Amino acid sequence: MCGIVGYIGPRNTLGILLNGLSTLEYRGYDSAGVSFIQDGRLELIKKKGYVKELREAVAQAGFTLDDRHTNRISAGIGHTRWATHGAPSDENSHPHMSMNGKLCVVHNGIIENYAELRRFLKKKGYVFASETDTEVAAQLIEYYYGLNDNKDINAAVRRALKDIVGSYALCVLCVDEPDRLICAKKDNPIVLGIGKGENFIASDVTAMIEYTKDVVFLEDNWILTMTKDSVEITDVYGDPVEYKVEAVVWDADSVQKGGYAHFMMKEMHEEPKIFEATVEPRIKDGDIYLEHFPVDEEYMKGIHNINIIACGTAFHAGCVGKYLIEKLCRIPVVCTVASEFIYSDPIIDEHTLTLVISQSGETLDTRNAMKKAKELGSGTLAIVNVIGSTIAREADNVLYTAAGPEISVASTKAYVAQLGCLYLIALKFAHVLGKLDKEKYEYYQNELLQIPDKLEQILRKQTDIQRFASTHFNVESTFFIGRGLDYFLSMETSLKLKEISYIHSEAYAGGELKHGTIALIEDGTLVVCPITQDDLVSKMESNIKEVATRGATVLAIVPERFRDIKFSCDVRFTIPDCDELMAPILGVLPCQIFAYYMAVYKGCDVDKPRNLAKSVTVE
Repeated sequence: MCGIVGYIGPRNTLGILLNGLSTLEYRGYDSAGVSFIQDGRLELIKKKGYVKELREAVAQAGFTLDDRHTNRISAGIGHTRWATHGAPSDENSHPHMSMNGKLCVVHNGIIENYAELRRFLKKKGYVFASETDTEVAAQLIEYYYGLNDNKDINAAVRRALKDIVGSYALCVLCVDEPDRLICAKKDNPIVLGIGKGENFIASDVTAMIEYTKDVVFLEDNWILTMTKDSVEITDVYGDPVEYKVEAVVWDADSVQKGGYAHFMMKEMHEEPKIFEATVEPRIKDGDIYLEHFPVDEEYMKGIHNINIIACGTAFHAGCVGKYLIEKLCRIPVVCTVASEFIYSDPIIDEHTLTLVISQSGETLDTRNAMKKAKELGSGTLAIVNVIGSTIAREADNVLYTAAGPEISVASTKAYVAQLGCLYLIALKFAHVLGKLDKEKYEYYQNELLQIPDKLEQILRKQTDIQRFASTHFNVESTFFIGRGLDYFLSMETSLKLKEISYIHSEAYAGGELKHGTIALIEDGTLVVCPITQDDLVSKMESNIKEVATRGATVLAIVPERFRDIKFSCDVRFTIPDCDELMAPILGVLPCQIFAYYMAVYKGCDVDKPRNLAKSVTVE
């Protein structure tokens, strides 16, 4: 959600800023802008719309993006905005300039007391040009800068932060100090990239990976001051803090489409590889190893209940995890949407394990829920994709998925990798507790190791799903129905369809049809039915008949072992056989492909669906 980039160095600053903003487009935004200091002047160019429109505005203003031209820019910052306070417009776009034109600010997060601060500043004579909370930060910093006899922008930022309530990743340029760039962080990610004779900042490593792999993930309440040759990090009181430089393990090719039409298609094709990379290294000599997580009999006997906390797609993965842990381990599990968990007065103590799931590791609701659980005495285990992310750093233990950067807003490969971690956790816990004997334990491990090849088989048949989507993309509503694990699968695949195609879509437990949902079924209604659980085949066939007799068109997703069963569906897509416990991992891929092609045929922007953001860093 929103994106920040900043640069000081000899390269063409505008080229780096705009390339970085293009890389961050996947986070979701509705306007973009840049600010920079050139020849002692603070320049500001911003536009409602996409980065390509900002590029045109920069060119029209006479500035070059060509790296062959000498860089006369001292420092620069850029931003892609996802509207919260104030509608999308040129005026509300970031960066925001202070009234006297001394400084510019970009900001991710929400300033909760902005109305109070705005009233204070208006009394001091400040005039506002936008409706945003961010402009308050720019004016407030300028106010304290003006009171400071030494005209120290760093001191002014520190003083302003004392008045600001809320979350922020702030980046500040001051025309009086053109060779410095100031950043501050609280509850929103900001990453420092360290180069030779140049330095970068961004809200995501992807924006700088082309230029450097040496990064520092800033902690809350840190303030960064950087020049092209130096980096200084302090706390809000100005005292130096210790920080660690980390090396990013993936390269710039990971954030390129690689010949695919969309990142989403590329990422679906990466699912076999990333599932193998997530699971296979953790299975050794007939056992599962959860690195740095001390799982033994004594530890497990001290766990009386488990909470799983997540949002969106990660929540749907958590629902599968709940089913697995309860079935295999017989431990009570509650899976809760993070934003609801925070305010639900949860029942937690030192015998609770809280498992949090977040692709970005920065999801604010999930992070706040984890904090709440820790305050109540729970141990925490995080499943995240981004090394060094806030949740990864703050959890007691962490399991990293091996998905690599996921650029498409709609999550696909990250979800499959999260499932991989959840299966490993459930199997390990069950074995340690003595609920799963060695033979069955190794059987399930072998089943997991065969998943990548079976995912490849599904990808080779994607044209079957494409053909079906080509004749049904104009439907107004789609329903996904399933039972058991297939219900959780339906929840995720329904979300995928609505996210990227804007088709109304809902998921229901098959047994709930008669309790209201069936009233919505009429001629031409599209119903998708994953059927992978042996004991529920006859029940699902009854549900299919119920909707088919009312005019629905039914697509069934079934394993090969059901090939001789005559379902009342119009079309079936067959997935490879696996143990039914593993079926959600295979069943989700054809449904992701289905959602993709439905969106493509509708002409939607698959990778950047409207109103959505990749990393949700506000409540």
